[in-house]
Amino acid sequence: MNEYYVPVAIESIEADIFPDIALFLKSGNNYVLYKSHGRNFNLEDAARLMGNSVACLYVRSADMEAVTEYMESNAGRLLKSDVFDGKTKGKIIYQTSINYVGDLFQHPEKVEDFDRSRRLMENLLLYLSSDREALHSLETVMSYNYHTFIHSLQVTALSILLHAKLYLIARDELEDVGIGTLLHDFGKIFVPQEILNKSVKLTEAELAQFRKHPEEGYRYLKEKTRFSEISLDIVRYHHERNNGTGYPHGLRGAQIPRSAQVCSLCDLYCTLTMDRTGRKALPPNISLNIIRQEMRDSFNNRLVDALESLVCVEDTAMSL
Repeated sequence: MNEYYVPVAIESIEADIFPDIALFLKSGNNYVLYKSHGRNFNLEDAARLMGNSVACLYVRSADMEAVTEYMESNAGRLLKSDVFDGKTKGKIIYQTSINYVGDLFQHPEKVEDFDRSRRLMENLLLYLSSDREALHSLETVMSYNYHTFIHSLQVTALSILLHAKLYLIARDELEDVGIGTLLHDFGKIFVPQEILNKSVKLTEAELAQFRKHPEEGYRYLKEKTRFSEISLDIVRYHHERNNGTGYPHGLRGAQIPRSAQVCSLCDLYCTLTMDRTGRKALPPNISLNIIRQEMRDSFNNRLVDALESLVCVEDTAMSL
């Protein structure tokens, strides 16, 4: 596999504790060594970089396992700290979650570690419940190449907040919702990269192969994990539509599990409001108008109304 570089937010690089690996600055299309192996990243480094408006450093892909282990081991402690503000904590949980999803897409067998998934969801719920502006504090620090991972976290955060707004739901069920939405596109590991990366319209055969990813993701996770039916249903049914036009089973209305309906709506909304190659992100109000007008009856109107109240009103208070 070719080496590539992964951005890590400065706030996530805890001085004197971060793994002893090389760190790089990006200059144009090149990566310049900032800190070599054997020299600790310290508080002076952090202050200097942030003073120069450097948002992130980069690590080699070969070092990501050490970074991911560090982030997951320390996220809970950092999120409970009074030292960091909500925006900084947002970057920390963002980084941790994206590293987690990226690791599972690279190494699908790791999804069997159920406790790891639970710990991540506990930290994400801790963050979302402690900051009423949490949704707006989750800043994108990853490049376009990580679209799937960024998108997965955005869908997860929004789905959790929408569940908390609409339903009286226990915390362990919220964790199940979080796991299912974070892994809703897991089945894409079974889709050839040439199909996933194709920039023009897919052929009928390619589209048919792509549309297998919810069922294939579901089957793998059903066999290999201890995830709840709530989580598994989200993976399996997140492309179903209220009017029966979705896939893979063409379910309608109440036939679609509640949490899968929520994920389906949040999935589309986050796709519309995120930059993609060849298309700029749309504002929340325009995205919702598209959902209401061009996709009429594809989603439950109560869910669309609740989503609008979350993303179009800055003062919405949340409690989990």
